[in-house]
Amino acid sequence: MLTQTVNLPSAEWPYVQILVRLLLSLVLGLLMGLERERRGKEAGLRTFGFICLLGAMGGTLGVAFSLMILALVGVLVVLLNVQTLRANQGTELTTSAAMMVACMSGILCGQGHTISPAATMVGATALLAWKEGLAGFTTGLSENELRSAIMLAILAIVIYPALPVGAVGPWNLLDPRAAWVAVILIAGIGFVNYILWKLYGTHGAELSGFLGGLINSNFTVIEMCSRLQQSSSEFIDSAYRGILLATSAMVMRNAGILLILAPLALIGALPAFVLMTASSLILVLWNYRHRDRKLQDSGPDIDFDLPFSLPLALKYGVVFLALHVVGGLTQRFMGDVGFYVVSVIGGLLSSASAVAAAATLASQGHLSPTVAGNGAVIASFTSLAFSLSFVVRSHHRVLIRRLSLAIVCVALAGVAGLIVWDTAHPFVSVWLPQIEGHTLTIPAS
Repeated sequence: MLTQTVNLPSAEWPYVQILVRLLLSLVLGLLMGLERERRGKEAGLRTFGFICLLGAMGGTLGVAFSLMILALVGVLVVLLNVQTLRANQGTELTTSAAMMVACMSGILCGQGHTISPAATMVGATALLAWKEGLAGFTTGLSENELRSAIMLAILAIVIYPALPVGAVGPWNLLDPRAAWVAVILIAGIGFVNYILWKLYGTHGAELSGFLGGLINSNFTVIEMCSRLQQSSSEFIDSAYRGILLATSAMVMRNAGILLILAPLALIGALPAFVLMTASSLILVLWNYRHRDRKLQDSGPDIDFDLPFSLPLALKYGVVFLALHVVGGLTQRFMGDVGFYVVSVIGGLLSSASAVAAAATLASQGHLSPTVAGNGAVIASFTSLAFSLSFVVRSHHRVLIRRLSLAIVCVALAGVAGLIVWDTAHPFVSVWLPQIEGHTLTIPAS
C-alpha cells in the first residue's frame, strides 16, 4: 500500500535581500559588542552579534516571532544580572539596556529598515564609549546651565508646535512659527558656543574673542577693553587680535543665519561676508607674526551670562518681531531704503536678530533675496561701528588707532564685496535666471 506524502507550504525569501538584512544586523551587533568587550563585560562581541541576529530573524518572520525573541532577550538580561549579583559585582543596567536596544535594532533590520537601526546603534554605542566624557561634563554642569538647556528644549519642542501655522495679522507680516524658528536658531547658536567657550575659552585671548564673538561680539569687546585697562600695554596685541576675531565671528555667525533661513539671500551677501572675514583674519595673522613673543597672556576670563534664559528669549523675540514688522512696513511704504534704515537700527540692538528678521522676510517673499542680503551686511556694518565705540571708551590711544584702521579696512572690504556682487549679478543671473523670484518657505511643522 502506497503511503501518500503531504507537501507542507513553504516560503521562498529573496536571498540577497534577507542576506543584506542579516549582515547589517550582525555588523551593528558587533559594533556595540566590540565596545562592551573592550570594557571587559560578560556580554561582549559574540553575545551582541547573536542578539542582533536573533532580532533580525524575528523581524523577518513577523510580529509574533519578534515579541518572542524580545522576551527571550529579556530572560537573558535577567540571567546576566543574577550572575553579576552572585559574583558581588552589582547589576549590569547599562549593558542590559544596550542588549534590549540591540535586539530592537535587529528587529528593525529584519523588517527592512536600514537608516533608523544603524543610527540607533551608532548613537547607543557612542553613549557607551563616551562614558567618562559625559560623566565629566555632567559633573561640571551647573544647575542654572541645566535649567537653561531644559528651557531651550521647552521653547523648541513644547511651544513651537502650539503656535499658529501661517501668516497672521494685517498685511500678513507676522508668521509666528517662522519668527520662533529664528529665535530658537539664535539661542541655539549662543548655547552651543557658550559650551565651547566654557571648555576652551581660557586658553587664549584669541580663542576667547572668537568664541565670545559667536555669542555676543559687543560684550566680548567690552571685556577685552576692560582687561586692557587692568593690564596696561601688555595686553594690546592680544586685545587687538581678540577683538578682530570677535568681529570675524560675528560676521560668520550672521552669514550662517542667512544660510539656514534664506540661502538665496546669502548668495548676494556672500562676497561681502567673505571679504570682511578674510580681511579681518589677514590683519590678525599679520599682527600675530609681528607680536612681541616675550609677552604671554592667558586670555581674559570672560564671564558671560547664561547662554539661554527667559529674559534672553524675550529680548530676542521682541527685537526680532519688532524688526520683522517694522522692516516689512517700511519696505512696503518706503521701499528698500526704509528697510535699510531698519537694518541699521537693528544692528545696534542685535545684529543676529536683524539678520534673522531680514532672512525671514526674504523667505516669506516680502523682500527680494538681494535686498535681504544687503540688509544683513548693513546690520553687520552697524555692529562693527558699535563695537568700535566701546574701544573708543577705553581711552587707549594706541588700540583705538589700530582698531579704527582695522575696522575701517574690514568695512571697506564689505563694501567691495557688495560692489563685486552688483557687478557680477547680471552674469550670475544668466545661470540663476529666477534668483529674485524664488523664495524659501520655512516648513510649518
